[in-house]
Amino acid sequence: MPSPRTRRPVARQASLNGSPSRRLIVEVAGRAPGLATWLESVAPFRARGEMTVAIVPDARVRALNRQYRQKDRATDVLSFPSDERGFLGDVVIASGLAVRQARAAGHSLRTELRVLALHGLLHLLGYDHERDDGRMARLERRLRKRGGLREGLIERA
Repeated sequence: MPSPRTRRPVARQASLNGSPSRRLIVEVAGRAPGLATWLESVAPFRARGEMTVAIVPDARVRALNRQYRQKDRATDVLSFPSDERGFLGDVVIASGLAVRQARAAGHSLRTELRVLALHGLLHLLGYDHERDDGRMARLERRLRKRGGLREGLIERA
């Protein structure tokens, strides 16, 4: 699915050996203290480059879901991979759904945003839990354990 982004913000100036493309750099649009740092720390080794996580109202996610997936309903997380070198893409999280899912799961909004952002990152890297015979689920489970999360999105579905 192509990215709805028209222009990319400049990511934080983090680097490894002076080269920002050698590791994952996450820019977060919306209120999510610590999410970028957490996602960078648990990301798989092959996650190199920049990505954006946008936390937006449910209505915006519904509009994107309708436009890009022809599904007229909100969903918790959408991923928009990029063809741009060094930019993995965008992950868009529905803020209201995240709040409701956190409440239903019995954990904090911070934890729910981590679950959704990690799931979205794996989609940016090309994983597809609907078609990959469990590869994405296994990797997500390992990364969740590394990041201190007990449950993931795939198990809930």
